[in-house]
Amino acid sequence: MSVLNEKLRADLGRVREPIETSATLPPAAFAGSDAFAHERSAIFRQGWIGVGRADHWANAGDYSARDIAGTPVLIVRGKDGELNAYANSCRHRGALMLKGEGTCRGIRCPFHSWAYGLDGKLVAAPRMENTPGFERKDYGLIRFQMAVREGFAFLSFDTAPPDIDGWLGDFPKLHADWKLGDLVSTRRREFEVACNWKSFLEVFNEYYHLPFVHATSLGETYDEPDPVDDAEGNFISQFGETKGTGGLLVTQQEHALPVMQSLGGRNRHGTRYTWLFPNMTFAASTEALWVYEAYPLAPGRARIGMTACFPPETVATPGFEEKAQFYYDRLDTAIDEDIVMLEQQYLGLDSPAAEPGRFADLEPNVATFACWYAERMLQH
Repeated sequence: MSVLNEKLRADLGRVREPIETSATLPPAAFAGSDAFAHERSAIFRQGWIGVGRADHWANAGDYSARDIAGTPVLIVRGKDGELNAYANSCRHRGALMLKGEGTCRGIRCPFHSWAYGLDGKLVAAPRMENTPGFERKDYGLIRFQMAVREGFAFLSFDTAPPDIDGWLGDFPKLHADWKLGDLVSTRRREFEVACNWKSFLEVFNEYYHLPFVHATSLGETYDEPDPVDDAEGNFISQFGETKGTGGLLVTQQEHALPVMQSLGGRNRHGTRYTWLFPNMTFAASTEALWVYEAYPLAPGRARIGMTACFPPETVATPGFEEKAQFYYDRLDTAIDEDIVMLEQQYLGLDSPAAEPGRFADLEPNVATFACWYAERMLQH
């Protein structure tokens, strides 16, 4: 178990004040090895982690091999339709069994050909019949807890995780108009970025940088946002009206797809930005949903998953693929602009002279997460 140094503990303590007086997370929380080591147990091995949209694993045998805060994990759809998560470590001598993504009929270790069913049970172990007392039933894959809510997949390393519905709290009610569970994933990208995982999620959740980083691409689209919603659960959300749709670049608004049929009132004229703590965030706009997960690889490196989703009736519309390309263009353009700034920011955070700052009034989502993060880092 890692231990936080005294200065980092003191700096984290100053983050727990109201946004008006709170300090930002200290640079050592982004660029320091102490914080990075402590996060694995305090943040990622407690509670629930977002791993994306559940329909990414649409069919039996669809799998993804991921590194989640230093733990190799295998997520796979079972023959019974359930989504499973296992330690990607063979029960023989620990080799990684699968890499990347794909579809499999079963899971076979390439080292000594131990084979497992999609349910994690060991089904073949060559020559182990010669080992006294060996029973295949005792050597199934190590299973992690999985849950699916509102179309999102969640994983927990806890042996007895908190109730997922209690963890999410008001999340389903607040997002009910978007019918998130019905939306269809149409494109997913994964890429690495040279910044801290928290920084990537922070920039997605604040309006402050829009006129500076996205001056010509998006900056004119977004009006002043509402205050953050008063809701219970391990998330934060903020709605803001837009000129046109937030799902398209300023210069491509004429390519807008139909507004979601389920939306009413102001929800038909804006975008809701939500951060599901610790590592998944999304924007629910008038006609689309775009989702990001951030996985720490090192203090200054993260792997990002990015998914675009639309209502099934929109996907079935003639010409959808052509119009969807404009939405993908907006996502790629915005993220490319953000990455330039995020990588420059990390170089500054990594300076020995860097110190905590203060929050602006356009950063309430970031400040709320900072407080949540500081509390958990200090408690564990």
